[in-house]
Amino acid sequence: MDHTQAEHAAHMQHTKKAGAAHKGHGGHAHGGSGHDHAKMVADFRRRFWVTLALTVPILALAPMIQNALGLRETLAFPGDGYVLAALSTIVYFYGGWPFLKGLWSEVSGRNPGMMTLIGVAITAAFAYSFVVVFTGSEKTFFWELATLIAIMLFGHWIEMKSVMGAGKALEKLARLMPDTAHLVGEDGSVTDVPLSQLKSGDRLLIKPGEKIPADGVIVKGETSVNESMLTGESKPVSKTKGAQVIGGSINGEGSITVEVAKTGEDSFLSGVIRLVEEAQASKSRTQDIANYAARWLTFIALGGGFLTAAGWALMTGQGFAFAMERAVTVMVIACPHALGLAVPLVVARSTAIAATNGLLIRDRTAFEEARNIDAIIFDKTGTLTRGEFGITDTLVLNDGFSPDEIVAYAASIEAHSEHPIAKGIVKDAKEKWEVENFRAIPGKGAEGVVKGRAVKAVSPGYIRANGFALDDARIEKLSSQGKTVIFVLIDNVLAGAIALADIIREESKPAIAALQKMGVRCIMLTGDNPQVAKWVADEIGLDEVLAEVLPEQKAAKVKEVQSRGLIVAMTGDGVNDAPALAQANVGIAIGAGTDVAIETADIILVKSNPLDVVAILGLARATYGKMIQNLFWATGYNTVAIPAAAGAFFPWGIVLSPAVGAVFMSSSTIICAVNAQLLRLKKLATGS
Repeated sequence: MDHTQAEHAAHMQHTKKAGAAHKGHGGHAHGGSGHDHAKMVADFRRRFWVTLALTVPILALAPMIQNALGLRETLAFPGDGYVLAALSTIVYFYGGWPFLKGLWSEVSGRNPGMMTLIGVAITAAFAYSFVVVFTGSEKTFFWELATLIAIMLFGHWIEMKSVMGAGKALEKLARLMPDTAHLVGEDGSVTDVPLSQLKSGDRLLIKPGEKIPADGVIVKGETSVNESMLTGESKPVSKTKGAQVIGGSINGEGSITVEVAKTGEDSFLSGVIRLVEEAQASKSRTQDIANYAARWLTFIALGGGFLTAAGWALMTGQGFAFAMERAVTVMVIACPHALGLAVPLVVARSTAIAATNGLLIRDRTAFEEARNIDAIIFDKTGTLTRGEFGITDTLVLNDGFSPDEIVAYAASIEAHSEHPIAKGIVKDAKEKWEVENFRAIPGKGAEGVVKGRAVKAVSPGYIRANGFALDDARIEKLSSQGKTVIFVLIDNVLAGAIALADIIREESKPAIAALQKMGVRCIMLTGDNPQVAKWVADEIGLDEVLAEVLPEQKAAKVKEVQSRGLIVAMTGDGVNDAPALAQANVGIAIGAGTDVAIETADIILVKSNPLDVVAILGLARATYGKMIQNLFWATGYNTVAIPAAAGAFFPWGIVLSPAVGAVFMSSSTIICAVNAQLLRLKKLATGS
């Protein structure tokens, strides 16, 4: 681990402590989690500006610069070499101190890396120049030393700002919680209390525009809630009595009373913080490659530097000064500083992006694997569908009634039933009326008097048993699709039929189309009968359906798909999905789901939106792309730059100075930092 990586790790540890503090008192951890890291950034900034100010007179006094500009006779004065040495000494010890400290740390820890290279390079340049200046020689490296340190400080300053920016996700999450809550007493009085005093069952008053202090359920009032920081949902979500609210979200226009369900480390926000810190701390497979390459590049650079010095000094007539310059340049330009940050910056950025869009990564290895997914298996109920019945078709079987009237009559009767089918009709009805003489028909439906008319909402069995003709091809088609059909009799006339099914989410079809466009095979796994499964598959365009699968068979079905040589992701939301989520190469829990499913999954999607599956796969591919791009920028230039620094192109008049080498090296690092920040999440909209 190099210097900046160590500082990045330290920053993440501070942030983790902030999250722990947040969990410990139920909410608030605003104070200084990134303070030490900010001090490091400020230190590099200050050292850079001081070094830059001193570099100007050093450049003006450097004989090589004066000769190049034709100003040697004008600017030279007795003792100017000693002034140059004095200014360079300040730059070496003050500006170069972070690198010298890093050199000592790496060498004493037997872990040579980027700081070893820089420390050796600037020490060699300073020691050589300081000695030869007292011999009267003008062949010093003071101006290269100053510019090298200035450039390296600037590179570190910019990088550490990027690291700090990428690591602020947890601090932003921790700051979502307010400091206090309005506790409602049994007598109706309201008292402001710290969040640490809240417990399950407490009732809180949340005023318009305030942050919600804890997870809970609305027991009074209605409002809209902005959950964008937690779920990525840009539109405020309407909330009424009985609706769940998340601590940290922002109350809209209504005043509400909430009964606390979860506080502290059990809360949704603390769970998010825990997942984000685990993901940012977890090691990437790509990072292992980067670390391995960085270690070897360090040895190559040090060995190459010494061989370059020996080769030019012993086998050519260029002299020791030229040989030393080549060696210093090789060591500077080969510094694997960018390599050390290439992957961590992308990891921190992608995790922060995911968390703020409701995509929670628990396992980074699985997240990286998601880019290679060949097939996705979706659980049907609650994932591709809403898990609740709704009206899909209304058939008019008597011209005396409109579709809306048929539904309204049926809903008026079904309003007195708790059956899921009945609730589906009531929910989708535009209006319903008072019912008199309501009576259930056991196993067949219900009846009553609505607007003076005898109305029955009954099953196909009742219709057949009472001799009504069912010769309409449309009814047969609905039944073949596995839909539930309810018939409506008005004054003993068959007025119409209402078909219901588990409603398909409007996002499912575009999500499946987008995944197929990405080359992913889409499979549905369901315990439903083949007719229902086929209807859903036809509606949204699935590639394959596995129907009538018992809960205990789901993991085996995933294994069966894997046996085809496919890398498989499983997406589900229930307890019975947990074994399948564990069996899959990548397990994705969608929606609020269950604790078991969430604990088993590698990735958790906060919202019940299949389009987020597309988003997480897209982010996985984009993240890997950024990692590879950064590894290229961190190392690719070395294939040309190291030979050039060693003097391989000297016969053609091409020679890289240490300062130019530092520009190359720092530029690659800054490119990596900026490139990581360009990572974006592409999300599809349904257009509704």
